Amino acid sequence: MKYPLLRLNAVAALFAAGSASAAPDLPAQPVQTNAPIPVVVVSGSRAEHLSFDLPASVDVVDAGRIDAAQMRVNASEALVAVPGLVVQNRQNYAQDLQISSRGFGARSTFGVRGVRLIADGIPATMPDGQGQAATFNLDMAQRIEVLRGPLSALYGNHAGGVIQLFTRDPEGRPDVEVGYSAGSYGTHKTDVNAGGKEGQFGWLLDASRFDTDGYRAHSAARRDQAYAKLTYEPNADSKLTITASGLRQDDTQDPLGVTWATFQRDPRAGEIDTTDTARPQRTLADRYDTRKSIDHQQIGLSWDQRFGDDRLRLTVYGGNREVIQYQSFSKGFQAPASHSGGVVDFDRDFYGIDANWTMSRPFADGTLRTVVGLEAGKSKDARQGFENYIGDQFGVKGALRRDEEDDVRNVDPYVQLEWERGQWVYTGGLRHSSVKFSVDDHYLSNGNDSGSVDYSHTTPMLGVLYKATPQLNLYASAARGFETPTLNEVFYSGTGGGFNYNLGAATSTQLEIGAKAMPTRDVRINAALFQARTRDELVVDASSGGRTSYRNASKTLRQGFELSVDADLRAGFSARIAATVLRAIYDEAFAGVADGNRLPGVPNTSLFGELAWKNEDGRWGAALETVANGKVHPDDANAAVPAPGYAIFNARVQARQQIGAWRLREYARVNNLFDRTYVGSVIVGDSNRRYYEAAPDRNWVLGMSAQYQF
Repeated sequence: MKYPLLRLNAVAALFAAGSASAAPDLPAQPVQTNAPIPVVVVSGSRAEHLSFDLPASVDVVDAGRIDAAQMRVNASEALVAVPGLVVQNRQNYAQDLQISSRGFGARSTFGVRGVRLIADGIPATMPDGQGQAATFNLDMAQRIEVLRGPLSALYGNHAGGVIQLFTRDPEGRPDVEVGYSAGSYGTHKTDVNAGGKEGQFGWLLDASRFDTDGYRAHSAARRDQAYAKLTYEPNADSKLTITASGLRQDDTQDPLGVTWATFQRDPRAGEIDTTDTARPQRTLADRYDTRKSIDHQQIGLSWDQRFGDDRLRLTVYGGNREVIQYQSFSKGFQAPASHSGGVVDFDRDFYGIDANWTMSRPFADGTLRTVVGLEAGKSKDARQGFENYIGDQFGVKGALRRDEEDDVRNVDPYVQLEWERGQWVYTGGLRHSSVKFSVDDHYLSNGNDSGSVDYSHTTPMLGVLYKATPQLNLYASAARGFETPTLNEVFYSGTGGGFNYNLGAATSTQLEIGAKAMPTRDVRINAALFQARTRDELVVDASSGGRTSYRNASKTLRQGFELSVDADLRAGFSARIAATVLRAIYDEAFAGVADGNRLPGVPNTSLFGELAWKNEDGRWGAALETVANGKVHPDDANAAVPAPGYAIFNARVQARQQIGAWRLREYARVNNLFDRTYVGSVIVGDSNRRYYEAAPDRNWVLGMSAQYQF
């Protein structure tokens, strides 16, 4: 690897750890999981703002829920409690989580698309719209903000929703903590962190190792993560934040999807390769040794400077990501000349900048807040493709089939206004996105595929909020969205050629009306009705032999309702309900797909419920959770067997003790209490009909940590 994890650790040591998140300082937040009180957020306004007073659906997942008897390996552990969001752990660490927001992003079979990911102000989504949630460091997370609906369009390309993670600020006397957790399927994780603040300097360090044999056959994984943060506050109006992070996975096994018949026979089994001449016949995953290695590191710097009520924020970042993936592309498949083979190997450098100025001024008997900014980013891939066999040996790097440099860059100026007068708050914004794809082809035996394509779009947004009473806010908002193809989606054209320069961007019109209420000091209710109409939706044109091409083919319609309720029930009990009803359909027929067909990968209903308890001093706690989703179609034609709907129950207990300078914590969790067999996720549009990915049966996790403060 070009930049091994050891080099990241050297960088971490150089910076003595850490940085405050790129967000400004926020008022101290309680870590209670379900405290129904006003919450300060940054998402949606790019400045501190009460979520209760934003004309948008925005939820905060605080440190209490992120740490609620969880291993803190997958963001799905915490984000399951957010309405409108579907986050599936595929039990496949060679692929990232499946994340969709109101149906946007559900089609993705690799990484996260359609939803913009940000960590400490640094995009985890590349300029083409492809994101990686695995880079989130959950061990140091203070909170995760989830923005949905029209206001998310102001975050640019692929912002059907926005998920922002903010790590905690270093503070107080130096401390060191060690944690260990273990569970079913040979799963265990070790985490070590340290931090503190001395005068103007704060520092934070974290390193962890996660191992699992995997629930599904051929799904073992090891993940190493490291994180460092440094803060420097020369005065009350200035703050420098530096962050460095890394992720490394070597030979993470890919279990692939299975057919419905295989899932019914054995949910944990892999799909048998019927062309295998060995006896007994091996699975596709075993025969081709499907796997993926990732080496990712990045560093970012943020400077915040206040000038009275005004603020300047400058963020710069850069990094490198190397990936090599071995697929199950068959030797016997008659591939077109443009096929890149069964081994994908790329080395990506990326960097960018986000600079904005925030102003607050009296205006027309009210207050006008303005944000003006510029965001620019670039990624450059040295990408190669190889056959995945040499002679009769499979799962190895064979002959070269692809060699090119792929360059994607974006430049996005934006402006956002908020005028508050009396009981009314008016919000407006404008963002102009320019995205350019360029290819420099070095593999010329099948023709020269070099070229470029440009996408641009101006995204307007309008919102209004009415403070009907101190306990009730009503709002409405509207925006135009913009979504380019990702690099993976433009690699092939449907005619057997190479790069698809004719693939267009999808545009959407989003509408939302909602209400936010706090009928009592112990109850908070959020409700929203929403609609999104999309033109030129990207759909699968052809998929075979590991090669998938896309086209713009249809109009789609997403309509739905979200409801969340948080309540303190006294006597130490609290409750949360998050429910979504979503009608996501094709609004126009195309290529054998009927008007009114359901969008694949999108459940029509989802529900999270929790009843929690803790004793008076918070030293003991327990909770019962339920997670339910409706059936999911895996194909556009809705002809394949849909993954059935399901409901499961989880339980957890937690304890903590303070013994002198030591703070001890223990937890136990049991997921899928009633041992339900169900499909956890689907691979949309798989040409071999291997759509289904099983979720684990009943499983357990035990964990403990010890922290010492000097």
